[in-house]
Amino acid sequence: MTRAEDTLLIIQLIQAWGLWRDQGHWDRLAETFARDGIISVSWFAGLHDDFVARCRATHKKTSPRSKHLIGTPFVQVGEGRALAETSVQILGRATLSGVTVDNTSYARFLDRLIRQDGIWRIAERIAIYEKDRLDPVVPSPAFDRFMNETDFSSIPEAYRYLGYRLVEGGRTLRPDIVVDGSPEADRILGEAKAWLVDG
Repeated sequence: MTRAEDTLLIIQLIQAWGLWRDQGHWDRLAETFARDGIISVSWFAGLHDDFVARCRATHKKTSPRSKHLIGTPFVQVGEGRALAETSVQILGRATLSGVTVDNTSYARFLDRLIRQDGIWRIAERIAIYEKDRLDPVVPSPAFDRFMNETDFSSIPEAYRYLGYRLVEGGRTLRPDIVVDGSPEADRILGEAKAWLVDG
């Protein structure tokens, strides 16, 4: 198989993860990750199988529900290993203090991929958060009051409104969420590139 063919398969895999996650295709979603594959996002870090189970437990059968807009990954293919960086937008709707809002979070997925049983799968995914915003579904004085009176400052700016929405929805934020441009993000990127070369 050529590098171009491998790259296309990896792009399709990463796109499929977003679709199957949002649409609740749990068996297919589980197959996107390698055995014992791990994922780290704002509210979860651990085995992808456990992530799928948590998502399944809170999934809404009808819209509106969260949506992941997955960009075209930048893929680097090595010998049985690959690295992909993908820009994503995470869209969520919530009612906060009686006001219905849309939250848009901008992030990147850093994926380490391996060929397992002849098939590309994600071995590790780390979400790196960049910025986000909160908008009213219907502009109103109530939204303006909510924004003026709510103290969001305890949550880092890169995922401030996403974090607030998740906490208000009953989830707990991880203490080590990776932020774009941070020393932690630089370290993770450096380690991922070395992992690709070492393969």
